[in-house]
Amino acid sequence: MLVKQFKYSADNLGYLAYSGNIGIAIDAGNVKDTLTFAKDNNIEIKYVTNTHSHYDHIPGNNDLLKETGAEFIDCKGIQSDKEIALGNEIMEVFFTPGHSEDSIVFKAEDFLITGDTLFNGTIGNCFTGDLNAFFQSLKRLIVFPGNTKIYSGHDYVREAMEIARSIDKDNPHIEKYIRKLSARPIVSTLDDELLVNPYIRFNDPGIIDILQKKNVPASTEFERFKSIMEIY
Repeated sequence: MLVKQFKYSADNLGYLAYSGNIGIAIDAGNVKDTLTFAKDNNIEIKYVTNTHSHYDHIPGNNDLLKETGAEFIDCKGIQSDKEIALGNEIMEVFFTPGHSEDSIVFKAEDFLITGDTLFNGTIGNCFTGDLNAFFQSLKRLIVFPGNTKIYSGHDYVREAMEIARSIDKDNPHIEKYIRKLSARPIVSTLDDELLVNPYIRFNDPGIIDILQKKNVPASTEFERFKSIMEIY
């Protein structure tokens, strides 16, 4: 399965994932470029959907549905895992509440489309207030193979790395990460994230040491995650 990334607004990222000539548009706010790419590559957009229903991720829905006649998959109705067939391949959908009540993540063989659950270099705000649910959602994602590509909902790389450096100023991987993500498309791997993203490095000895020196709760995975979220 392949994926094409499209930027829109100031920093939003939308996607067209496809297998053969069958595609699914996800958070596709850049309607014009999405439709042009699909036409030029003979891709039928069969589904239109979103990683969550926040206003900045759904502006392209109506126009895409009107232009393509695609089926709309409402993320609000997905409260458990499911599968979507694209040609001869299957895209898995995981329910990942935390950033929002209706957050979902799309998984193909070698990539994740993570919306605002997991960004490149950081994570989304926990607007639900349920840190435990958010923690469990992130735990589901970070166990995938290290070479799994992360396609997120926004380009926050520069800002994220400034925060990462403020937390772990001696991290030798940050500059390399910035250079790698300075090109298009904006994509990292889980291995990359586990080297620089402080919000999922709650088992990293360096992060544990930083938290212990601050005398904050750090005995369990969740305590460390909660401490990082509350401090930074």
